Amino acid sequence: MTLDRAVLAFAGFVVLVSIALAQFVHPAWIWLTVFAGANMMQAAFTGFCPAAMIFKAFGAKPGCAFK
Repeated sequence: MTLDRAVLAFAGFVVLVSIALAQFVHPAWIWLTVFAGANMMQAAFTGFCPAAMIFKAFGAKPGCAFK
């Protein structure tokens, strides 16, 4: 799995988990979705993504979006 796909899969996982937590635990978990969306927006414009740095440190192969 490339770095790009790992980051996208992780972002999707975070969104789905936060929606489930907001539904079944407490509505305030929706803020995790807001944080994930804001992080994706800033990564799109700046190219800086903390999750990409972590996956890269774990040895994910580089893709074309995050180097």
